Amino acid sequence: MPLSKLRDQIDAIDQQLIDLLAERLRLVGEVGEVKTEHGLPIYAPDREAAMLGKRRAEAEKKGVPANLIEDILRRTMRESYASENETGFKTVNPSMKRIVIIGGNGLLGQRFVEMFKLSGYDVDILGRANWEQAETICSKAGLVIVGSPIDVTESVIEQLTYLPDDCILADITSVKDSPLHVMLAAHKGPVVGLHPMFGPDISSFAKQVIVYCHGRNQDKYMWLIEQMKIWGAHLYNVESKTHDESMTLIQALRHFTSFVYGVHLQEVDADLQQLLDLSSPIYRLELAMVGRLFAQEPALYADIILSQKNNLTMIKRYHQHFSDAIELLENDDREAFIARFKSVTDWMGDYSTLFLDESRTLLQQAHDNRNYEDK
Repeated sequence: MPLSKLRDQIDAIDQQLIDLLAERLRLVGEVGEVKTEHGLPIYAPDREAAMLGKRRAEAEKKGVPANLIEDILRRTMRESYASENETGFKTVNPSMKRIVIIGGNGLLGQRFVEMFKLSGYDVDILGRANWEQAETICSKAGLVIVGSPIDVTESVIEQLTYLPDDCILADITSVKDSPLHVMLAAHKGPVVGLHPMFGPDISSFAKQVIVYCHGRNQDKYMWLIEQMKIWGAHLYNVESKTHDESMTLIQALRHFTSFVYGVHLQEVDADLQQLLDLSSPIYRLELAMVGRLFAQEPALYADIILSQKNNLTMIKRYHQHFSDAIELLENDDREAFIARFKSVTDWMGDYSTLFLDESRTLLQQAHDNRNYEDK
């Protein structure tokens, strides 16, 4: 049959693609070794943008959709970033004494332990099991990172009054202003607040955002900032108060909204499988984000939402806006709804178009990943 012959040809081309991808990954491994030797970050945004632009232009000349080649290359690069982790990273500060991760047995703490070890540092883990040795372990440290749960972070920091004067004290909790002040009070040496804006399930630090808030003696810890850049992370500096105000909207409000939506689904005893069957990719993604929340540790989200008094204030404001919007529905005020909708669109400006484009890419990926079962 002609169809069988065509499929055989397609299968042969697919095999060639696999061979080419294998060769590309092999070359990526060699690139990783060169980057490690010279201390180059695994993610170079300018290089990536230039390469994608060139490939898109070449694809269009051959009648291949530019978005198709970009999707393929981005997925390939994501795998490449993960494989580059295996080659290790340049040690930015070879003279650094031991690094201590408090909470290093936790999921996120484990990722930092892994990355520091891949970068050639000696790392100790400090937790409940060996806390009685804390002073002895920390006496040899050049960097101590507090990765304890939010609700005990400050009490842990308050105990670290015995750190060497030249030791850097940092934390990786999602609240920055209060812990930063507690660190400054407990330790007279270098202090910096860090907030990794990702969970422990990432395959690579490439393109991940890590916020840092200056505390004291920033010249002593800038090597740490550079080290994380080499891992591929995007380091973003912000004042601690500004950070916390932003996290109220980015984390607390969004997590609380997902929590309430999940509670509502439970209360109405929604048929989740039917909702999934009826959902197009965009609605499936929304359900996935809610489900993702409830698949994780509840104490973490309770601590994030309850971590600041401002969070409750913002949630109450949101509740009021929700009530105002319900009033539009109760009044059957279609024109007022449309006017309010347009006012938000105008306020967002070009960002609404940006978000539309980004979400379209996510939806295409979600669509590609979905499998329909025969019923």
